[in-house]
Amino acid sequence: MDADQPIGVFDSGLGGISVLREITALLPGEDYIYYGDSANAPYGVRPTEEIRRLTTAVFEKLIAQRVKAIVIACNTASSAAGDFLRERYPQLPIIAIEPALKPAVLSQEGGTVLVLATAATLRERKFQQLMEHYENQAEILDFACPEIVEAVEQGDIRSPRLRAALEERFAGVRGRGVSRIVLGCTHYPFVRKMIQEIAGPGVTIFDGAQGTARQLVRQLRENQLLRAAGSPQGHIDWQNSSADPALLELSKRLYALRE
Repeated sequence: MDADQPIGVFDSGLGGISVLREITALLPGEDYIYYGDSANAPYGVRPTEEIRRLTTAVFEKLIAQRVKAIVIACNTASSAAGDFLRERYPQLPIIAIEPALKPAVLSQEGGTVLVLATAATLRERKFQQLMEHYENQAEILDFACPEIVEAVEQGDIRSPRLRAALEERFAGVRGRGVSRIVLGCTHYPFVRKMIQEIAGPGVTIFDGAQGTARQLVRQLRENQLLRAAGSPQGHIDWQNSSADPALLELSKRLYALRE
């Protein structure tokens, strides 16, 4: 591997574009391959072994294109397959995202933290261990919001229908003193503004995208794979397992979206 090779960024669909935006902000001179596995989305309802099979297939596609590192920009895939993939590809820098529960808990003493994630992320042992580690420092609540994943995959992120679905879900935790919300799925930042409006101005929202981007920088630097400072603006190669060309156009629109 050398510094001129591209970086692979992978998600079960289009949610990982929220992570790609943070990465390119830190590393604008790198080239990227963004691979969305929309033909098999959503991962969040699939069993662990199937998630591992799907992620391995994507890794093989990216490795065949000579990527120098892969970012798993999907909380579900990271939880279910992150360690498995590191063992399978020890020569490759692999950066996996995880819910930003630690910074959310440590941001203030006590209180209640609400974790929004997919059902698969919430059931995996990795997340359960994270919850157990911090359960004495804050009350931690969690629930899945599959409506958000579906909305992002369709480019329908501001609809009254989605707002009504989220209002109904959040009604179940009103009165529980929620002061922080963790967006534990990379699709969710695309509706961050709507979540903030529903939760109220006194609630702080956290997601793991920036931490993942910083970890990528550290690993590339440690492996001497960073391009030289001042390199020209990099290129993004948009790829998707779905044959629908509209998904590639939607990918570009989501990447350019700034709320």
